[in-house]
Amino acid sequence: MPTAEIDGIETHYEVMGDGPPLLMYAPGGFDAQISKWSDLGVYKRIRLLDHLPAQFTCILFDRRENGRSGGRVERITWDHYVAQGAGLLDHLGIDRAHLMGGCMGCSPVAAFSVRHPQRVLSMVLYWPVGGANYRISSHQRFARHLAFAEENGLQAVVDLVRSHDKNFSADPRGGPWGQPIRNSDAFARTYAALDLPRYLLTARGMMEGLFDRDTAPGAMPEDLLQLDIPTLIVPGADGFHATSAARYFEECLKGSDYWDVPPDGQTGDTAPARVLDFLTSAGG
Repeated sequence: MPTAEIDGIETHYEVMGDGPPLLMYAPGGFDAQISKWSDLGVYKRIRLLDHLPAQFTCILFDRRENGRSGGRVERITWDHYVAQGAGLLDHLGIDRAHLMGGCMGCSPVAAFSVRHPQRVLSMVLYWPVGGANYRISSHQRFARHLAFAEENGLQAVVDLVRSHDKNFSADPRGGPWGQPIRNSDAFARTYAALDLPRYLLTARGMMEGLFDRDTAPGAMPEDLLQLDIPTLIVPGADGFHATSAARYFEECLKGSDYWDVPPDGQTGDTAPARVLDFLTSAGG
């Protein structure tokens, strides 16, 4: 898998297919890596990568702090994820692209479109995260990590993370930098030596900034309302992907195309065809 250094952080990426460029922000929450498009939940069922590369150049990547990409301890915001995607397009010499996000990947897609609307041909928001339960559970996950780190220290976080292969969702005590700790001895040493009080403030600020509302996070409604970008919205319907989050995007993105089909109706026969039809009609 090729790599690109973006803002001093290594990004692992893959390019598949031929046609107009499609930058794909992976699903999987804090385990957002390329493989999730093929082996996670609804994406495993609908198998988009069996179809999209036939008509589009699919640009897939491990989000920073996930998979084989690197990371850095800082108060990460949605704009940091935007910078990674934009930097990858720059690395590949691509000025404009379609954007697709799955799950938590929908939020950086929305933020990208606000930050760089001139670079976005269209958006596909597949099962956007959001809703009250999502915000509460996200805060609880960070709270468990913060409590563990404060009580045991950052070397204990390193030891815990390296004792298993669970991600932040499966074992919140390990925190959002667990995968870079596993990937790199140098990162693990630097992490363990960080000033604990400053670290706790950084992680708490990251939590408050990313999960700041009871609807879909990522971009302010006042900014979304000013966009004029073709958008397909596909709703989820569970505690992490509230249908209300998808409806929020429909409300804020004028002219958006809301595919009003429940999850059970989103199959390998229906979903790829719907996404391809939208992307083809959006041009580029």
